[in-house]
Amino acid sequence: MRFGRPEWLWLLLLVPALAAWLALGLARRRRALLAFAERPLAERLVRGAPPVVLAIKAGLLTGASVFLLLAAARPQWGTTSEQVRRQGVDVLIGIDVSESMLAEDIAPSRLRKAQEEVSRLLDRLGGDRVGLMAFAGSAGVVCPLTLDYNAVRVFLDSMSPGMLSHPGSSLSQAVSVGAGAFQAEQRQHKVLILFTDGEDQIDEAEVEKVATEAASQGLIVHAVGTGTPGGAPIPQRDKDGEITGYKKDGQGRVVTTRLNDALLVRLAEISGGLYLPASAGEEEVDRLAETIAGMDKKELQARLTTTYEERFQVPLAVGLALLLAETLVTGRRRASAADRAGAAREAA
Repeated sequence: MRFGRPEWLWLLLLVPALAAWLALGLARRRRALLAFAERPLAERLVRGAPPVVLAIKAGLLTGASVFLLLAAARPQWGTTSEQVRRQGVDVLIGIDVSESMLAEDIAPSRLRKAQEEVSRLLDRLGGDRVGLMAFAGSAGVVCPLTLDYNAVRVFLDSMSPGMLSHPGSSLSQAVSVGAGAFQAEQRQHKVLILFTDGEDQIDEAEVEKVATEAASQGLIVHAVGTGTPGGAPIPQRDKDGEITGYKKDGQGRVVTTRLNDALLVRLAEISGGLYLPASAGEEEVDRLAETIAGMDKKELQARLTTTYEERFQVPLAVGLALLLAETLVTGRRRASAADRAGAAREAA
């Protein structure tokens, strides 16, 4: 036998205190009656139940408390076994962590916006394995495919520019490393979602080639354009987070970073994915979740679970029966008319 809420069992330590309180209450009641009249007169005015009856009532209340606490602790015995299968899709999410993602043309910044949208996407996914990848001039999987979304969120919150040593932004590296994160023999149920501004590509000519190879392996690439065509400068901040200036090129001119959506559209088209620009209403997150939910699922996990049968009904029924019995046991009876008349003569 086991208990579903064993913390309630600690309250059983208060049962002896309850029994003592009931005993003291009976004693105080007796003393109060004797203070009103002497014993022979008091016994003729109000005839209390025999001590054994009072003890039975107290015992019934104490016993009811014990069984009701046992019911609250949810005793369980007897088990049933069930095969639980989980189906879903493998989803790898890549986030651009290049310096251009610090631009604030999308509030609060491109990078922060991407993190917020990924977090909301995790809320919408159910039963899918999710991994996390960071990319700039190079790429690396920071969280492998897992069903533990809390672990993904831990790595998501820690992503920042500078976590990769290679500057720039390489979509070909992102797609190549992303494709390698999936099982080679699995040609379906694989999705790569890239959150990026698509700018400053160090190998733009390679993007289409790598995307075509990934598509031949069954990888679907969705791209979320994080930025605006008008662009914005890249702020530089001090250790306190205050803006001290903006990034400049070799001629001392402020660099303006812009969304390169044409390349992202082409990348998504090659693999049969979607290109969706980031928006304030985050409709693109809903679109991605719906698209993934509509894909064919594969079995990701199968395990045998053991469920214990709830048996709280047994002690609950006993506890209620004891309470009912306590109310039916008469604690005292009134004196008869003859007794009251005799007591009145004695008092006179």
